[in-house]
Amino acid sequence: MTEVLSQDEIDQLLTAINAGETEPEDFRPAADSRKIKIYDFKRPDKFSKEQIRTVSIMHETFARLTTTSLSAQLRSMVHVHVASVDQLTYEEFIRSIPTPTTLAIINMDPLKGNAILEIDPAITFSIIDRLFGGTGEGTKSQHELTDIEQSVMEGIIVRILGNMREAWTTVIDLRPRLGQIDTNPQFAQIVPPTEMVVLVTLETKVGDVEGMMNFCIPYLTIEPIISKLSAQFWYSSVRRNATTENLNVLKEKLTTVDVNITAEIGKINVPVRDVLSLQIGDVIRLYNTRIGDPYSLNIGSRKKFLCRPGVLGKKMAVQITQKIAELGHEEFEELASEGEEL
Repeated sequence: MTEVLSQDEIDQLLTAINAGETEPEDFRPAADSRKIKIYDFKRPDKFSKEQIRTVSIMHETFARLTTTSLSAQLRSMVHVHVASVDQLTYEEFIRSIPTPTTLAIINMDPLKGNAILEIDPAITFSIIDRLFGGTGEGTKSQHELTDIEQSVMEGIIVRILGNMREAWTTVIDLRPRLGQIDTNPQFAQIVPPTEMVVLVTLETKVGDVEGMMNFCIPYLTIEPIISKLSAQFWYSSVRRNATTENLNVLKEKLTTVDVNITAEIGKINVPVRDVLSLQIGDVIRLYNTRIGDPYSLNIGSRKKFLCRPGVLGKKMAVQITQKIAELGHEEFEELASEGEEL
């Protein structure tokens, strides 16, 4: 704690210095070891470092999903990744983007208020050129979007918003909707100029064209879920989502996968010379197999069922009689080892 000297003490000190009894160096102030942080009351920080980091993690997922979806839709190499996540005033954000540009006003239901997705003109015209059958080089001239170009970009933005919903699912069931598309930043006044926003900057590359996508979220919009933007909550949400519901979704996706099913009569090891000499009418004796034994129905390379041969209409078929798992390993081996040679 700093000691305050009285006027008499100050006079005595000056007299001692003038008389040469002490040196001024003896009275150098002690170095202040306290760390001083400059705080701007006009531009208060409303997001902690942990919250900024969580927002960055969420949008890294969004960037990966967008990379995949745009690559498939444009039939071109697309790469999107998070360049930075910053907090600044809305006025600073508006001043930092070009005019004209592509500004999508996003309704952040169930959150109140709107957000803005800004796409660099170079990326916008590269996407449009690619969808219209071009090479994706875009155009060097800057102009406002025509009605047709705006309709095309609406479809792209709607697809991007689907990726955003999936990326935010660990925090909130977000249902973002496209409100309107503007080209002049001065017309997109969704919050007061001094209001703080979090700005997610995404470096985007479509073919050889590079640019930025900016996602601007006002603090007023994200405030109701600000407590959920913590690493602990986010990771716990990820673990909670690994539930039976997600497993059922995976199972449903797997139902459309084609697999080979083979009815196996038996096996035998045959030298290659014998295989090369096989002719129509030759008989191959199978070991450990007898007439009337059930066949093994293999799913892929695994034995799953027992079956018997037959005919269905004019086609050969097999009828499943039992699951191999129900027999038990020892019973199946015993059943397979009994019998005569064909």
